[in-house]
Amino acid sequence: MIKVLFFGPVAERIGSSTLQIEYRPGLRLQDLRDDLSKQYPQAFDIVCFMAVNGAHSRDLSQELADNSEVAFMAKFSGG
Repeated sequence: MIKVLFFGPVAERIGSSTLQIEYRPGLRLQDLRDDLSKQYPQAFDIVCFMAVNGAHSRDLSQELADNSEVAFMAKFSGG
């Protein structure tokens, strides 16, 4: 399984902060993003940052392993 985390307004638009996605061999970050964006287009139009296993990732071709944790986040500001 792939544990998917959503933060801030992305989680609000999905209606959940976590999902469990069935792992399949050869699954890449791009595949996961594409699959989820088809289900939740209103959330993925604001996704700006991704992390895999706690590390920021920009490599959409990154292959995911079973039990990976992937996070999707929108831009945020602190104060």
